[in-house]
Amino acid sequence: MLELRDLRVHFDISKRGKGKTVVMAVNGVSLKIDKGDALGLVGESGSGKTTIGKAALHLVPITGGRFLIDGEDMTRLDRATERKLRRKAQIVFQDPHSSLNPRMTIYRSVAEPLILHTKERGSVLRKRVSELLEVVGLPGQFLYRYPHELSGGQKQRVCIARALALNPELLILDEPTSALDVSVQSQILEFLKDLQKDLGLTYLFISHNLAVVRYICNRVAVMYLGGIVEEGHTEAVFGEARHPYTQALLRAVPYPQAVQPDRGEPLTGDIPSPINLPKGCSFHSRCPVRIAGTCDTVVPPDVRLGDDHRACCHLLP
Repeated sequence: MLELRDLRVHFDISKRGKGKTVVMAVNGVSLKIDKGDALGLVGESGSGKTTIGKAALHLVPITGGRFLIDGEDMTRLDRATERKLRRKAQIVFQDPHSSLNPRMTIYRSVAEPLILHTKERGSVLRKRVSELLEVVGLPGQFLYRYPHELSGGQKQRVCIARALALNPELLILDEPTSALDVSVQSQILEFLKDLQKDLGLTYLFISHNLAVVRYICNRVAVMYLGGIVEEGHTEAVFGEARHPYTQALLRAVPYPQAVQPDRGEPLTGDIPSPINLPKGCSFHSRCPVRIAGTCDTVVPPDVRLGDDHRACCHLLP
């Protein structure tokens, strides 16, 4: 359903008279999501997860590489053809409060993609919007309310209804529950899981919450400083993580008990700047098991660990 081939996204932030400065947010990412799958994209803040989600819908310009939606190369289409194909993919942003226009009623917000892409108007349009709200569990009385009259969970359901308006096959979910209360998070996650099953949707689920990804996704990709360091089936990656960065992320997950087990030393230092990328392995400056003279100079190979498990590390056979 979605395929990224050596995708690169760089942002020029140069200031006049001070030389060229480029933020290398995404560097040569290749991913593939089959129809009906749910791929979780995890990593620290600043690793490039959200940029990948936006680049996959052409919401930010790409520097190099290609991305395909349902087999169609979106980087080589004219604007008119691309607009038609973009109906197959929609995005749900992290913050439902800023995703909705405070001056628009819920009816107008959900109807907007239908007005832009279809000829539905009048009673037909109103019926379609009512059906969409019903799908996400909101009764018809919400039609003419404004965003400030809704709770955070209700706003996110409206955003999901708007994303479903054009019957997409792919949903990009960018931290869809991180801005919500814990009790509301569980409701939205259960709803998203049921929605995928009922409509046969494909998910790219962006999150830093590993427990959420394990619950929703059947595959996971771990991202660090603009690149994928480990990818595979969720249980394979969570059960037998091979990259030191993935292992560190899993050790940082708190256990639901008063006495926490000994999980070893946490990661030290901060993620390097995407303006000055380190040589060799991007993780070597924080890696507790790095090989001096190798990890800091040589780019690690992409090692196959099974039918659906790979990682980039010099320590792997």
